[in-house]
This record gives sequence, structure tokens and C-alpha cells, in this order.
Amino acid sequence: MAQAVLEARSVSKSFGPIEALKSVSFSIAQGEIVALCGENGAGKSTLVKILTGIHQPTSGQICVDGTQHHFKTSADSQLTGIAFVSQELSIIPHLSVLDNLWLGHLGVPILHRGREWRDKAQAILETVGLVDVSLDRQANTLSLGQRQLLEIGRMLARKARVLLLDEPTATLSDAEIERVFQVLRNLRDAGHSIVFITHRLAEVFDVCDRVVVLRNGEMVATSTVSQCNREQLVEYMLGRSLEQMYPEHNSASVSDVALSVKNLRVPGRLHGLNFNAAPGQIVCLSGQIGSGAAEAVRALAGLVYNAKGDVYAQNQPIRLGSVVTALKANMRFVSEDRATEGIFLTQTVHVNLLATQLDRVTRHGFVKKGQAHSITKRLAEKVTLDVTRLSMLANSLSGGNQQKIAIGRLLTEQPFGVLLMNEPTRGVDVGARAEIYRLMRGVCKQGYCIVMMSTDLEEVVEVADVVITLYKGRQVAEYKTQGLSTTRVLADITHETERLEEQSS
Repeated sequence: MAQAVLEARSVSKSFGPIEALKSVSFSIAQGEIVALCGENGAGKSTLVKILTGIHQPTSGQICVDGTQHHFKTSADSQLTGIAFVSQELSIIPHLSVLDNLWLGHLGVPILHRGREWRDKAQAILETVGLVDVSLDRQANTLSLGQRQLLEIGRMLARKARVLLLDEPTATLSDAEIERVFQVLRNLRDAGHSIVFITHRLAEVFDVCDRVVVLRNGEMVATSTVSQCNREQLVEYMLGRSLEQMYPEHNSASVSDVALSVKNLRVPGRLHGLNFNAAPGQIVCLSGQIGSGAAEAVRALAGLVYNAKGDVYAQNQPIRLGSVVTALKANMRFVSEDRATEGIFLTQTVHVNLLATQLDRVTRHGFVKKGQAHSITKRLAEKVTLDVTRLSMLANSLSGGNQQKIAIGRLLTEQPFGVLLMNEPTRGVDVGARAEIYRLMRGVCKQGYCIVMMSTDLEEVVEVADVVITLYKGRQVAEYKTQGLSTTRVLADITHETERLEEQSS
């Protein structure tokens, strides 16, 4: 392999008694896309923070172009051409594309709106596939995919040669993901080096040249993508084979109707959705961002004040726009945004699980501690949370365990319920994904039905019993998932169905 542009040599990092990295050696060459994989807590974030100067290694060396460097700050690493694009984008919504592009660039004058700097900015936009975006456009009018590309453009404006991308596709639709991937391929071909962190394993094989796997702070495998398959990659990450990612589907009696949705509408977002869900069944609404799928799930949870339509749970009418009405019918919502809508990150697991059960454990305003502990222990066991960790803060747990808390705090003893889920495994690693899927099937066996929205096409066809596709707020089709391909779903949600049918005829 060519000389490494960026290299970590036997790097270790300790935080007190905790050894986060153990003599890890990592390198990336010019014109290469390397996937950095591992479960949450494997050491990926720590390694990236060392490579970008946020943390300093306890031992080991960081080299750029073969020369050792000591990064004391992130600015030091940027000066050598290393840039980090976080999952939480730093775009300033109310500034223009031009201002965002040059924001933080020390070499740009205050009066940077002249022809010279506009021409340079336009060339960067063309490089990242935003040739159709005006420099004067306000950033908050861009799609999520365009904002991701603008963030990459900002790093290129700072002369970045090595880009470290943390979950760059987590919030994007499939069409936007492919657009980002094409830009990454073009950058690679132009000589840039890209470190790509993702929990979506299919993306490793779609866009990366090589894969490096960390487990428990150690580098356990490195391989070209062409010499590795999905099963091997999962085994490297977990340290064991994953017997079954997707559990068997339940045999739900579709003659029973747990939830009936007729002509569900959200002005400007959703123009009529119709489906039935049986007890024990998982129904997935599949569509790109802006398709109305996410709004439909939120509307069923009572979170969209102007939603219209006829919804029945157990043959009882549900008044839309009312969270209280939805909760009384045991319709519970799990948000895709755990940090702001799902759980209390700065509270313990016990408090999080108890927060939705207070009416069961209080008397005259006082919590009955013994009963409270019994309930939270039982809920933790239901969602396979370690009961010895009830006193730990939620923000100290992995994304997978946080998602278990979000689900567990909504479960009740009622024999019927509807679990409404947007992006149920966003930010969750492969091992935890399998646990979440088993948990969802277990909830269905208790008598619940699940209505979920997902932009992960593999998840859509493998997890759901019924898939309903949407495009620009309109229902396209409804499928049973047996024999359903991701190609068919993608054709529907990108409005390519007619072209697909012409090619197959």
C-alpha cells in the first residue's frame, strides 16, 4: 500500500483506570475510503478524537505524511489537512451558503463576498455536487442531504485532505445517501482520503475500499472490502457470530384489526393514508424524508395538531391532535430523536423507566419506593436491560441501551397497545440492532401492534410484516414483505416505479 497520509502508531488512551484504546495502529492512504467499524464503546470515537487533536494519546504516535505530530488542539490537526464532520452538523441555519462555507476559515477576509471569494466558493459547491444551490440561499432552506454536502464543502474550503465522517448518512433518505456517496467517490478519485464511520453495514460495501474493526479498544481486523463479507464483519465486531439478525415473523391473525387508519391527512405533508394493522403485526411506512411517513406516525401519536382523518383503535375512535387521547388508547410513541424526545439523558435508568409509571407508584404525592423499584426492575427485564445498571445515568449508556429505555418506559400491563416508532434503530450498532428487533417481536407477542417508519431499506423489508410506500405525501402501494425486494421499495419511494417496470418487461 502507498505511504499513509494519516497514521496512528500503537496509540493507547486511558481515562483514569479505563483503557479506551489499547495499542491501536491505524492508517489511511491517499485516495482511499476506509470504514471504521465497531460496536458503541469499541473505541471509534476516542480514536477519531485523538486523530483530530481533541484528545491526546496516553502513548503512541500520530504521523502525517510520515512525520510525527503532537496535536494539542483540533486547530493543530486542521493545519495538517485533517477535518472532522460530526453527526451533529455545525451549519448555521440563518446564514447564507456562502457565509457557512467560509465560516471559521482564518484565511478569509471579513469582506469575502467579492467576486474572487464567490468564485472560489462556487468551485467548492461544484466539487460537492451542489452546483444548483445559490451562494446567497439561506442554509435552513437546504435539505438534510444538501446540508451534509455543504458541511463537507466547508472542510474542503479549509484545504482538508483527510475527512473523518461520523455517521454522515444517519438522517438522510436513500436518494440523498447515494448523492453523498457519489461525492465521496469523486473526492477519493481526486486524491482525498476519507474515514467513514457507520452502523449501516451495507454502506461499508457500497462505498468503502477497506474496513478496520475495533472491539473493546483494540484493533481486531483490517481487510479490503472485496475480501470480507457481512457475516465476517459482524463476527469481527461482536467477537462471535450473530446467529440471526432478524427474528422470525409472528403468525398474526390478520382478520383481527387492532388499528384502522382511514384517509389520514396532514395539510401540506400527507394527502391520504389508509391501512389496517393486526395485533402482533409490524407495519412499516417507508418513504424518503418529506414523504409524509414520519408525520403520519407522529399524527397517530397525537403530536400533529392539524391532522385529519378517521383512526380507530380496538374499534374505538381516536381523536387526532390529542396526546392524551392517544395515551388513553395505549398508543405510545418512540421518537427517532432520543436526546430531546425520548429519554432524560441526565437522569438514571430507574428515573427514566419510572417517569411514565408515577400514577401506579405514588400515594398522596409520595413515591412508594419498594413498588417503584419492583416496577422498574420488571420493565428493565422486559427490554433486556441489565437490572444492575438502574442507578446509572442514561447518557453513560450506549445508543442501543438508550433505545431500550425509550421503549421500556412506554410499556404497560395492558393486553393491547400500539407502539409507534420513528427510525427504531437510528445510531444503534449491529449487535444492539438485533436485540431491538427481537424486543419489537416480543412486544408484538404481548398483543401490541407496531407502526414504524424507517429509511433503512434492509430494515424495512426484513423487520416488517407489511410495508406501505409513500412519495411526496401520497400512498404508493402496500406489500406483504414475503419476497419483497429493496429495489421495489426504493423504486416506489423515489417515484421510479414506472421505469423499473419498463426495464423488467
